[in-house]
Amino acid sequence: MATRLSVIATRTGDKGTTGLGDGSRIDKDAPRIVALGEVDELNSVLGLWRTEALPADVDALLSKVQHHLFDLGGELCIPGHTALTPEQVQFLDDALAHYNAGLSKLQEFILPGGCRAAALAHIARSTCRRAERAVVVLGRNEDVSEPVRQYLNRLSDLCFVLARVLNQAAGQTDVLWQR
Repeated sequence: MATRLSVIATRTGDKGTTGLGDGSRIDKDAPRIVALGEVDELNSVLGLWRTEALPADVDALLSKVQHHLFDLGGELCIPGHTALTPEQVQFLDDALAHYNAGLSKLQEFILPGGCRAAALAHIARSTCRRAERAVVVLGRNEDVSEPVRQYLNRLSDLCFVLARVLNQAAGQTDVLWQR
């Protein structure tokens, strides 16, 4: 792999702009950069979540998702570039079906919490929803591929399901909302 960055402190952003993957510069608060930053934060939250003692299959799943999020970020970083595929969205659909199969039906809303790993899953879920909202805002004025929107939507659902799975694995019940 070639060196991608040889200097980290370039000072090129000191005036409030940043460079995109195509070499163009835009304001640091532009919708594209906001969306890219939200996806980066989501990937960081997944990295934190993975520091927990997770079941090996869940950790492997999250590892793959982190790589997919880099693809998604690459797509956001280069206007007109396509990096995320429908197969990556299907990967999440398959994971959702697999993990949902072992859970009981929900009879009530659940609150974020339970074991620490499940609580981190809920933080990832809510961070993912924020990234999804930023991508929707970007898509109002610029092209955003369908797989990008779908991936973030499915990933937030998967984080919710994995929170339930992790609580179950820890012998804890979901924290039910009390009317």
